[in-house]
Amino acid sequence: MKHLLILVTMLVTACSSSTVIRSSDPESRIYVNGEYMGTGRAVYTDQKVAFSKNDVEIRKDGCVAENYSFRRSEEADVGAIIGGIFLTVPFLWVTEYKPHHGYDFECVPSRI
Repeated sequence: MKHLLILVTMLVTACSSSTVIRSSDPESRIYVNGEYMGTGRAVYTDQKVAFSKNDVEIRKDGCVAENYSFRRSEEADVGAIIGGIFLTVPFLWVTEYKPHHGYDFECVPSRI
C-alpha cells in the first residue's frame, strides 16, 4: 500500500508544469486562456498533456491588446519519461514549459 501511495504521488506531481510569464510593461494585465493571471508578472501552472497550446493576451487600458501563445513542448520532463517506461500513462506528460516567458508590450493607442 505504501508503494502505491508513493507511485500515485509521483504521478500527480510529475504531471504538472509551471512557467513565469512577464510583460515588459509592469502595469499591463496578463490573461492566459482568457483567465486573468496577474499584472506585469504571473505564474501559470497546469496538468495539460504534452503539446497543449496556451493563449496569452496582454492588455492595458487605452492600448491595443497583444496576443501570444506557448505550448507544453518546450522542454523534456525526465521524470515523466522514466515513469512512462514502467507505465504508459506518464508519456502524456513527457514535456514541460520553459521556466520563463517574456513578452515585449508596446502600448499602441486604441481607437475608440
